[in-house]
Amino acid sequence: MNDLERERLARELLERSTADETEVLVAFSDAALTRFTHEVSNQNVATRGVEVSVRAIVDRRTGVVRGNAFDMLSLQQLVDRAAALARLAPEDPLLPRLPAGKPAAPSPTAFVASTADATPQRRAELCEPLFSAAEGGGCWCAGYVSTSSFGITIANTSGALSSFDGTDAAVNVKMVGRDSSGWGEAHATDVGTVDAAAVARRAVEKATLGTAPRSVEPGAWSVILEPAAFGEMLAYLTSHFSAQSYEEGSSFFSDGLGRSYFGDNVTIRDDWSHCLAPGIPFDYEGYPTQRLALVENGVVRNVVTDSYYAKRLHRENTGHALPAPNSYGPQPLHVVVAPGTRSLAELIASTERGLLVTRFWYIRTVDLKKAIITGMTRDGTFLIEDGRVTSGVRNLRFNQSILEALRSCELSREQARTASYSYSLVVPAVKIDGFNFTSATEF
Repeated sequence: MNDLERERLARELLERSTADETEVLVAFSDAALTRFTHEVSNQNVATRGVEVSVRAIVDRRTGVVRGNAFDMLSLQQLVDRAAALARLAPEDPLLPRLPAGKPAAPSPTAFVASTADATPQRRAELCEPLFSAAEGGGCWCAGYVSTSSFGITIANTSGALSSFDGTDAAVNVKMVGRDSSGWGEAHATDVGTVDAAAVARRAVEKATLGTAPRSVEPGAWSVILEPAAFGEMLAYLTSHFSAQSYEEGSSFFSDGLGRSYFGDNVTIRDDWSHCLAPGIPFDYEGYPTQRLALVENGVVRNVVTDSYYAKRLHRENTGHALPAPNSYGPQPLHVVVAPGTRSLAELIASTERGLLVTRFWYIRTVDLKKAIITGMTRDGTFLIEDGRVTSGVRNLRFNQSILEALRSCELSREQARTASYSYSLVVPAVKIDGFNFTSATEF
C-alpha cells in the first residue's frame, strides 16, 4: 500500500469519526526472511499486511482500537468502537489536544526500491558467500538474511498528515567450529550495499582464532567491546532518556538534568537522519522528531517527550511519541554514539592485557536506577596481550553499571549500525577499564 492509498484511507476514517478528536495510524509492512543452518536454507517466511489504529478522544477520555479489515462496515465499526471505548475510559485532565504536526522530509536513502523488490533468489545470493566461507573455513553456519519494506501514515483532526516509506536489509550469521564460534552482522536500507562475504570472512576468522579457548580468571578487566556488544549494552540505557522514566524516578538522572554522568568524551544523540540508519522523521503522533543531544561531553542535556509529557512537564515536544496506547512513554528510537579519534586496531594495540568481546547475550537488568546489568559474552571472546589478540577465551558472566563503564572509556573512530528485534543503534567500538566479570564458564 503506497502513501497515497494510506492517506486516502486515513482521511476516510477521520471523516467517519464522531469523537471530539481522532487520530488514525495506517501501517504497511512487507517483510521476508531466509533462515539457514548447516549451509542449507531451511526456511523462507514472508508476511505482508496493513493495520489501522484509531485513537478517539471524547471529553479528555481516550479509546484505541486496531483492525485489519477494510470493508465499509468494518471501518465504521473501528471508529465507532474507539469512540465508545473513550466514553468508558477514565478522564485525564492533563490530556493535551492532538498535535497539528509540521512537514518533515525523510532522508533520501531511507527507501531503496531494490530492497523493497528483493526476491527469495536475491536473499539466496546473499546466503551463498556465507555457505562458501563456512565450508572453506571448516565451520558450519546458522543465521538469516532478511529484506523488508514498510510504510507509515499518521493523520488527525488537528490537521496532521505525515507519511514515510522505508526499507531494511540484514545479514546475521554464526560460524561454529569444533570448540569455538564467531559471529557477524550487517544492516542497510540498500540490499546492494550488504557485503555478506565480508561478514562471513570476519565470522570465520573469529571462530578460527577462538579454537582451543583458554580459561581466564574473572575480575576487573580492560575490555574492548565491538559495536554489537556495545550496542547490546547501550540498549539497556536508552529508555532512561524518556520523559516518563525521568518523571517517575526510574531514570539514572531523575535527580537532575545538566549534570555530568559520563566521561567528557561521551556524546550520545538521537538522530533519525544518520546515514547508517535513516529513520522516520516524525513520531507516532505525526509530529516532527527533533535531532537532539541526549548526552553532550558527558553531561545529560535532554529527555525526549511527546505531546502528553511536553504538557505534563512544561517542556517542548521533541516528537518521540510511540503508538498509543503504550506503557513506556516517549522513547529515543535513533540513538547514535559519537565516535572517538583512534581506530579499533589502535585501541587493541594500546592494551597491555585485556579482553576483546564480539557480542553479549542474555542480558538482564540488576538495578534499573543505577543502570546495572548482567549478561554473558558470546561468539568470540579473545585475550589481548601486549597489544595483540592472542587467543580465544572461554565465555564470562559480567555484572556492570553502564554508567561506571562510560565514565572511563575510549571510543573508536569507526561507527557501525547494530540491531536486534527491539533496537537499532549506531555506535563505535569502546574500550572500558575495570569491566567487572563475576564468573567463568566451561564453553
